[in-house]
Amino acid sequence: MVCLLLNMKTNPMYLQRTLQTEIKLKSIGLHSGRKVNMTIKPAGMDEGIMFVRSDVPGENRIKADLRNVSDTTLATTIGLNGVRVATIEHLLSAFRGVGVDNAVVEVDSPEVPIMDGSALPFVNELKSVGTRVQNRSRRFLIVKKEVSVSDAEGEAKLVPSNEFQITYTIDYDHPLIGNQTFHMAFNKENYEKEICAARTFGFLKDVEYLQAKGLALGGSLHNAIVLDDKRIINKEGLRCPNELVKHKVLDAIGDLFLLGMPIIGHLIARKSGHRLNNLLIRKLISDKEAWTISHFEKRSKIEGLDKLDRSGRIYLSQA
Repeated sequence: MVCLLLNMKTNPMYLQRTLQTEIKLKSIGLHSGRKVNMTIKPAGMDEGIMFVRSDVPGENRIKADLRNVSDTTLATTIGLNGVRVATIEHLLSAFRGVGVDNAVVEVDSPEVPIMDGSALPFVNELKSVGTRVQNRSRRFLIVKKEVSVSDAEGEAKLVPSNEFQITYTIDYDHPLIGNQTFHMAFNKENYEKEICAARTFGFLKDVEYLQAKGLALGGSLHNAIVLDDKRIINKEGLRCPNELVKHKVLDAIGDLFLLGMPIIGHLIARKSGHRLNNLLIRKLISDKEAWTISHFEKRSKIEGLDKLDRSGRIYLSQA
């Protein structure tokens, strides 16, 4: 087994990070339609992403953890002790994209604000205050063997890779969508350039049904792409030709961050969604032979890794 001696002082990208200072945002909940005030605060080392319902007394803290996922209908919801926070995936995606490991997220509503339907407003705010390095190594979950899930609609799998990659395919019976595939090797630059501005989307024919179910009550042309049978209703159109498949990638990045750490592996998904994404990481964690955790300790050897390049890619050694 090849080992690597790494001086952490010269590799701050492998240390945990949190915000420099708190930020405040407000918007409405996509599904609840309620006004939401949100404050994101710095957090200590190894705390992860902690959601706090400031409108609920008593036990109101819920960690962003796959074990706390309580619903995946059109969004990812976490819940604990009867308290829930919905639509967390865009914010988690932004945290992963910017490189925030630890934060406290206070909301005064059962849903994260939707903003413009993408992760861009979150990314801009996080970048505006900046992040600070913490004196603790960042853990990485490394996929060691293929794990897959499927249902009648789609499929998703994780396979070993030297870096975090996503290959995502959507297929809709719509003249402006059809079959689209997008592939990316994840890094901060690619995320900010290609993914974070992609907005959520829906179909006009489904709106009445969803609202009757208490969903999409806050949806509008200001926070979602809406399509009828032939066209996009939003006057500004798409931000890029493949915005819809890129939004699915954005969602998947957020859903996978419920592992509580960055993942090194290749996600290959076809017509997946929040439910399959969550089932996939649950199945991964249940198979202890399918993954390992590596972390970088200052002036210590790192087993299982034989090369790191400046882009942050991790190269696995062969035993």
